[in-house]
Amino acid sequence: MTNRKWSLALIVLIVIFGFVLLRFLSSSLKVDDLVWQIGQSNTADPSLKHVVLIAQELDNPFWREMEQGANEAAGKLGMKIDYTGPIRINPSEQARLLEKAIAAKPDGILVQGIGNSDYDRLIGKAIDQGIPVLTVDADEPESPRLAYVGTDNREAGKRMGELVLSNAQGSGRIGVIIGSELADNQKQRLEGFRSVVSAVPGFQVVDVRSSNISRIGAAKEAEAMLASHGDIDTIIGFSALDAAGILEGVKAAGKEGHVKIYGFDDLDMTRKGISRGEIRASVVQQPIEIGAKAIHVLDQVFRGEQPSPKYLIGTNVLERGQKEAGDNKR
Repeated sequence: MTNRKWSLALIVLIVIFGFVLLRFLSSSLKVDDLVWQIGQSNTADPSLKHVVLIAQELDNPFWREMEQGANEAAGKLGMKIDYTGPIRINPSEQARLLEKAIAAKPDGILVQGIGNSDYDRLIGKAIDQGIPVLTVDADEPESPRLAYVGTDNREAGKRMGELVLSNAQGSGRIGVIIGSELADNQKQRLEGFRSVVSAVPGFQVVDVRSSNISRIGAAKEAEAMLASHGDIDTIIGFSALDAAGILEGVKAAGKEGHVKIYGFDDLDMTRKGISRGEIRASVVQQPIEIGAKAIHVLDQVFRGEQPSPKYLIGTNVLERGQKEAGDNKR
Protein backbone atom coordinates (compact mmCIF):
# COMPACT_ATOMS: atom_id res chain seq x y z
CA MET A 1 0.00 0.00 0.00
CA THR A 2 1.33 3.46 -0.92
CA ASN A 3 1.97 6.17 1.67
CA ARG A 4 -1.01 8.10 0.28
CA LYS A 5 -3.34 5.16 0.87
CA TRP A 6 -1.97 4.64 4.37
CA SER A 7 -2.55 8.31 5.11
CA LEU A 8 -6.14 8.17 3.86
CA ALA A 9 -6.82 5.03 5.89
CA LEU A 10 -5.40 6.69 9.00
CA ILE A 11 -7.56 9.78 8.48
CA VAL A 12 -10.67 7.61 8.15
CA LEU A 13 -9.82 5.74 11.36
CA ILE A 14 -9.24 9.01 13.22
CA VAL A 15 -12.61 10.37 12.03
CA ILE A 16 -14.40 7.19 13.12
CA PHE A 17 -12.67 7.21 16.50
CA GLY A 18 -13.54 10.88 16.96
CA PHE A 19 -17.20 10.21 16.17
CA VAL A 20 -17.41 7.31 18.65
CA LEU A 21 -15.65 9.39 21.33
CA LEU A 22 -18.03 12.30 20.73
CA ARG A 23 -21.08 10.05 21.12
CA PHE A 24 -19.65 8.61 24.35
CA LEU A 25 -18.91 12.04 25.78
CA SER A 26 -22.35 13.30 24.76
CA SER A 27 -24.00 10.38 26.53
CA SER A 28 -21.88 10.84 29.67
CA LEU A 29 -22.56 14.58 29.80
CA LYS A 30 -26.29 13.99 29.42
CA VAL A 31 -26.30 11.53 32.30
CA ASP A 32 -24.28 13.92 34.51
CA ASP A 33 -26.63 16.75 33.53
CA LEU A 34 -29.62 14.67 34.68
CA VAL A 35 -28.09 14.23 38.13
CA TRP A 36 -27.29 17.97 38.27
CA GLN A 37 -30.83 18.92 37.21
CA ILE A 38 -32.40 16.80 39.94
CA GLY A 39 -30.02 18.18 42.53
CA GLN A 40 -30.84 21.73 41.48
CA SER A 41 -34.56 20.97 41.56
CA ASN A 42 -34.34 19.61 45.08
CA THR A 43 -32.42 22.70 46.22
CA ALA A 44 -34.65 25.19 44.40
CA ASP A 45 -37.96 24.05 45.89
CA PRO A 46 -37.86 21.15 48.36
CA SER A 47 -41.66 21.31 48.72
CA LEU A 48 -42.10 19.90 45.19
CA LYS A 49 -42.03 16.19 44.43
CA HIS A 50 -39.41 15.56 41.76
CA VAL A 51 -40.16 12.98 39.09
CA VAL A 52 -37.78 11.75 36.39
CA LEU A 53 -39.32 10.80 33.03
CA ILE A 54 -36.89 8.77 30.89
CA ALA A 55 -38.00 8.70 27.24
CA GLN A 56 -37.17 6.06 24.66
CA GLU A 57 -35.87 8.81 22.38
CA LEU A 58 -35.35 12.37 23.63
CA ASP A 59 -36.93 14.45 20.86
CA ASN A 60 -39.41 11.92 19.52
CA PRO A 61 -42.70 13.87 19.20
CA PHE A 62 -44.67 11.11 20.97
CA TRP A 63 -42.44 11.39 24.03
CA ARG A 64 -42.48 15.17 23.94
CA GLU A 65 -46.28 15.04 24.07
CA MET A 66 -46.11 12.60 26.95
CA GLU A 67 -43.79 15.08 28.69
CA GLN A 68 -46.37 17.81 28.00
CA GLY A 69 -49.15 15.78 29.62
CA ALA A 70 -46.94 14.94 32.59
CA ASN A 71 -45.95 18.59 33.07
CA GLU A 72 -49.54 19.79 32.91
CA ALA A 73 -50.62 17.32 35.58
CA ALA A 74 -47.50 17.89 37.68
CA GLY A 75 -48.15 21.62 37.83
CA LYS A 76 -51.52 20.96 39.47
CA LEU A 77 -50.24 18.34 41.92
CA GLY A 78 -47.09 19.93 43.33
CA MET A 79 -44.56 18.02 41.25
CA LYS A 80 -41.71 18.91 38.91
CA ILE A 81 -40.72 16.78 35.90
CA ASP A 82 -37.09 16.21 34.92
CA TYR A 83 -37.25 14.87 31.35
CA THR A 84 -34.37 13.01 29.70
CA GLY A 85 -33.63 10.19 27.25
CA PRO A 86 -31.22 8.92 24.58
CA ILE A 87 -30.73 11.04 21.46
CA ARG A 88 -31.51 7.93 19.39
CA ILE A 89 -33.09 4.66 20.50
CA ASN A 90 -30.55 2.98 22.77
CA PRO A 91 -31.79 0.60 25.50
CA SER A 92 -28.34 0.51 27.12
CA GLU A 93 -28.42 4.28 27.55
CA GLN A 94 -31.94 4.09 28.95
CA ALA A 95 -30.56 1.72 31.59
CA ARG A 96 -27.64 4.06 32.35
CA LEU A 97 -30.02 6.97 32.73
CA LEU A 98 -32.20 4.93 35.08
CA GLU A 99 -29.17 4.03 37.21
CA LYS A 100 -28.11 7.68 37.44
CA ALA A 101 -31.66 8.75 38.22
CA ILE A 102 -31.76 6.31 41.14
CA ALA A 103 -28.46 7.73 42.43
CA ALA A 104 -29.98 11.23 42.37
CA LYS A 105 -32.82 10.04 44.64
CA PRO A 106 -35.89 11.63 43.02
CA ASP A 107 -39.35 11.10 44.48
CA GLY A 108 -40.53 9.00 41.53
CA ILE A 109 -39.43 7.64 38.15
CA LEU A 110 -41.34 7.00 34.90
CA VAL A 111 -39.62 4.67 32.43
CA GLN A 112 -40.38 2.71 29.29
CA GLY A 113 -40.09 -1.05 29.71
CA ILE A 114 -37.37 -2.59 27.54
CA GLY A 115 -37.70 -6.30 28.44
CA ASN A 116 -34.30 -6.72 30.04
CA SER A 117 -33.32 -8.57 33.25
CA ASP A 118 -30.73 -5.93 34.19
CA TYR A 119 -33.41 -3.29 33.79
CA ASP A 120 -35.68 -5.32 36.06
CA ARG A 121 -32.88 -5.34 38.64
CA LEU A 122 -32.51 -1.55 38.44
CA ILE A 123 -36.25 -1.05 38.89
CA GLY A 124 -36.05 -3.34 41.93
CA LYS A 125 -33.12 -1.29 43.25
CA ALA A 126 -35.20 1.89 43.01
CA ILE A 127 -38.17 0.27 44.75
CA ASP A 128 -35.89 -1.03 47.54
CA GLN A 129 -34.70 2.55 48.09
CA GLY A 130 -38.26 3.80 48.41
CA ILE A 131 -38.44 5.36 44.92
CA PRO A 132 -41.70 4.41 43.18
CA VAL A 133 -41.28 3.40 39.52
CA LEU A 134 -44.04 3.30 36.91
CA THR A 135 -43.63 2.02 33.36
CA VAL A 136 -45.15 3.94 30.44
CA ASP A 137 -45.58 3.14 26.73
CA ALA A 138 -44.20 -0.40 27.14
CA ASP A 139 -44.45 -2.50 30.29
CA GLU A 140 -41.76 -4.36 32.24
CA PRO A 141 -44.05 -7.01 33.78
CA GLU A 142 -41.27 -9.14 35.29
CA SER A 143 -40.00 -6.19 37.33
CA PRO A 144 -41.41 -4.91 40.65
CA ARG A 145 -42.67 -1.71 39.00
CA LEU A 146 -45.76 -0.41 40.77
CA ALA A 147 -47.95 0.07 37.68
CA TYR A 148 -48.00 0.35 33.89
CA VAL A 149 -49.67 3.33 32.23
CA GLY A 150 -50.05 3.32 28.45
CA THR A 151 -51.45 1.71 25.35
CA ASP A 152 -52.29 -1.98 25.31
CA ASN A 153 -49.95 -2.58 22.40
CA ARG A 154 -51.22 -6.06 21.55
CA GLU A 155 -54.78 -4.73 21.47
CA ALA A 156 -53.61 -1.84 19.28
CA GLY A 157 -52.11 -4.38 16.89
CA LYS A 158 -55.35 -6.35 16.90
CA ARG A 159 -57.27 -3.17 16.17
CA MET A 160 -55.02 -2.57 13.19
CA GLY A 161 -55.70 -6.11 11.98
CA GLU A 162 -59.45 -5.62 12.26
CA LEU A 163 -59.16 -2.30 10.43
CA VAL A 164 -57.24 -3.89 7.56
CA LEU A 165 -59.67 -6.81 7.29
CA SER A 166 -62.70 -4.51 7.32
CA ASN A 167 -61.34 -2.68 4.26
CA ALA A 168 -60.12 -5.77 2.40
CA GLN A 169 -61.82 -7.69 -0.37
CA GLY A 170 -61.54 -11.38 0.41
CA SER A 171 -57.76 -11.82 0.54
CA GLY A 172 -54.54 -9.92 1.07
CA ARG A 173 -50.75 -10.09 0.80
CA ILE A 174 -49.47 -7.85 3.57
CA GLY A 175 -46.13 -6.20 4.31
CA VAL A 176 -45.37 -4.74 7.74
CA ILE A 177 -42.91 -2.01 8.75
CA ILE A 178 -42.11 -1.83 12.48
CA GLY A 179 -40.24 1.06 14.04
CA SER A 180 -37.57 -0.99 15.79
CA GLU A 181 -36.74 -4.64 16.34
CA LEU A 182 -35.48 -3.66 19.83
CA ALA A 183 -38.73 -2.11 21.08
CA ASP A 184 -41.18 -4.37 22.93
CA ASN A 185 -44.15 -2.16 22.04
CA GLN A 186 -43.43 -2.66 18.33
CA LYS A 187 -43.11 -6.42 18.75
CA GLN A 188 -46.37 -6.55 20.71
CA ARG A 189 -48.24 -4.58 18.04
CA LEU A 190 -46.97 -7.01 15.42
CA GLU A 191 -48.01 -10.00 17.56
CA GLY A 192 -51.51 -8.58 17.99
CA PHE A 193 -51.80 -7.85 14.28
CA ARG A 194 -50.66 -11.35 13.28
CA SER A 195 -53.12 -12.97 15.69
CA VAL A 196 -56.05 -11.34 13.88
CA VAL A 197 -54.86 -11.63 10.29
CA SER A 198 -53.59 -15.21 10.53
CA ALA A 199 -57.00 -16.38 11.73
CA VAL A 200 -58.64 -15.41 8.43
CA PRO A 201 -58.03 -17.61 5.35
CA GLY A 202 -56.65 -15.77 2.34
CA PHE A 203 -54.60 -13.22 4.28
CA GLN A 204 -50.87 -13.53 4.81
CA VAL A 205 -48.08 -11.37 6.25
CA VAL A 206 -45.35 -11.96 3.65
CA ASP A 207 -42.62 -9.59 4.88
CA VAL A 208 -41.69 -7.66 8.04
CA ARG A 209 -38.97 -4.99 8.09
CA SER A 210 -37.71 -2.26 10.43
CA SER A 211 -37.61 1.47 9.66
CA ASN A 212 -35.47 2.32 12.72
CA ILE A 213 -38.12 4.96 13.47
CA SER A 214 -37.13 6.89 10.35
CA ARG A 215 -39.28 8.18 7.50
CA ILE A 216 -36.40 7.60 5.08
CA GLY A 217 -35.92 4.10 6.50
CA ALA A 218 -39.60 3.30 6.03
CA ALA A 219 -39.49 4.55 2.42
CA LYS A 220 -36.41 2.48 1.64
CA GLU A 221 -37.80 -0.69 3.22
CA ALA A 222 -41.22 -0.31 1.58
CA GLU A 223 -39.65 0.08 -1.86
CA ALA A 224 -37.38 -2.93 -1.26
CA MET A 225 -40.31 -4.95 0.05
CA LEU A 226 -42.30 -4.30 -3.12
CA ALA A 227 -39.29 -5.19 -5.26
CA SER A 228 -39.10 -8.57 -3.49
CA HIS A 229 -42.85 -9.19 -3.32
CA GLY A 230 -44.58 -7.57 -6.27
CA ASP A 231 -47.95 -8.98 -5.23
CA ILE A 232 -48.13 -7.13 -1.90
CA ASP A 233 -51.38 -5.15 -1.83
CA THR A 234 -51.24 -3.72 1.71
CA ILE A 235 -48.42 -2.26 3.83
CA ILE A 236 -48.78 -1.46 7.53
CA GLY A 237 -46.57 0.92 9.53
CA PHE A 238 -46.43 0.54 13.32
CA SER A 239 -44.56 3.72 14.28
CA ALA A 240 -45.54 7.31 13.54
CA LEU A 241 -43.07 8.09 10.76
CA ASP A 242 -43.75 4.85 8.91
CA ALA A 243 -46.92 5.70 6.99
CA ALA A 244 -45.46 8.79 5.29
CA GLY A 245 -42.28 6.87 4.48
CA ILE A 246 -44.23 3.91 3.12
CA LEU A 247 -46.15 6.28 0.85
CA GLU A 248 -42.86 7.60 -0.55
CA GLY A 249 -41.60 4.05 -1.07
CA VAL A 250 -44.81 2.98 -2.81
CA LYS A 251 -44.56 5.96 -5.17
CA ALA A 252 -40.89 5.21 -5.89
CA ALA A 253 -41.84 1.63 -6.74
CA GLY A 254 -44.50 2.84 -9.17
CA LYS A 255 -47.26 1.22 -7.10
CA GLU A 256 -49.23 4.32 -6.08
CA GLY A 257 -52.94 3.51 -6.09
CA HIS A 258 -52.25 -0.23 -6.05
CA VAL A 259 -51.10 -0.64 -2.43
CA LYS A 260 -53.25 0.20 0.60
CA ILE A 261 -51.29 1.97 3.36
CA TYR A 262 -52.13 2.02 7.07
CA GLY A 263 -50.24 3.95 9.74
CA PHE A 264 -49.88 4.54 13.46
CA ASP A 265 -50.50 7.82 15.32
CA ASP A 266 -51.39 11.09 13.63
CA LEU A 267 -48.45 13.13 12.51
CA ASP A 268 -49.44 16.03 10.27
CA MET A 269 -48.02 14.25 7.20
CA THR A 270 -50.06 11.14 8.05
CA ARG A 271 -53.26 13.18 8.41
CA LYS A 272 -52.61 14.91 5.10
CA GLY A 273 -52.04 11.54 3.42
CA ILE A 274 -55.34 10.30 4.83
CA SER A 275 -57.21 13.45 3.72
CA ARG A 276 -55.86 12.97 0.16
CA GLY A 277 -56.85 9.29 0.15
CA GLU A 278 -53.21 8.14 -0.16
CA ILE A 279 -53.21 6.55 3.31
CA ARG A 280 -56.29 4.51 4.26
CA ALA A 281 -56.30 5.02 8.04
CA SER A 282 -54.21 5.22 11.20
CA VAL A 283 -54.48 3.84 14.74
CA VAL A 284 -53.84 6.77 17.09
CA GLN A 285 -52.45 6.70 20.64
CA GLN A 286 -52.99 9.33 23.35
CA PRO A 287 -49.53 10.31 24.70
CA ILE A 288 -50.68 13.48 26.49
CA GLU A 289 -53.26 11.45 28.39
CA ILE A 290 -50.66 8.76 29.17
CA GLY A 291 -48.28 11.34 30.67
CA ALA A 292 -51.01 12.98 32.72
CA LYS A 293 -52.40 9.68 33.98
CA ALA A 294 -48.94 8.49 35.06
CA ILE A 295 -48.53 11.60 37.22
CA HIS A 296 -51.97 11.11 38.78
CA VAL A 297 -51.04 7.50 39.61
CA LEU A 298 -47.80 8.69 41.22
CA ASP A 299 -49.83 11.18 43.23
CA GLN A 300 -51.91 8.28 44.56
CA VAL A 301 -48.71 6.49 45.54
CA PHE A 302 -47.36 9.59 47.31
CA ARG A 303 -50.61 9.74 49.30
CA GLY A 304 -50.14 6.13 50.44
CA GLU A 305 -52.65 4.50 48.10
CA GLN A 306 -52.00 1.19 46.34
CA PRO A 307 -52.24 1.62 42.54
CA SER A 308 -53.78 -0.88 40.16
CA PRO A 309 -51.24 -2.96 38.20
CA LYS A 310 -52.27 -1.45 34.84
CA TYR A 311 -53.92 1.71 33.54
CA LEU A 312 -54.65 1.17 29.85
CA ILE A 313 -55.25 4.19 27.63
CA GLY A 314 -57.33 3.53 24.54
CA THR A 315 -56.59 4.25 20.89
CA ASN A 316 -58.65 5.95 18.19
CA VAL A 317 -58.90 5.27 14.47
CA LEU A 318 -58.36 8.19 12.10
CA GLU A 319 -59.90 7.77 8.64
CA ARG A 320 -60.68 10.04 5.73
CA GLY A 321 -63.56 12.40 6.37
CA GLN A 322 -63.10 12.51 10.14
CA LYS A 323 -62.33 15.72 12.00
CA GLU A 324 -58.55 15.98 12.33
CA ALA A 325 -57.23 14.62 15.61
CA GLY A 326 -54.43 16.03 17.75
CA ASP A 327 -50.85 15.62 16.59
CA ASN A 328 -49.90 12.43 18.47
CA LYS A 329 -46.59 11.35 17.03
CA ARG A 330 -44.95 8.01 17.42
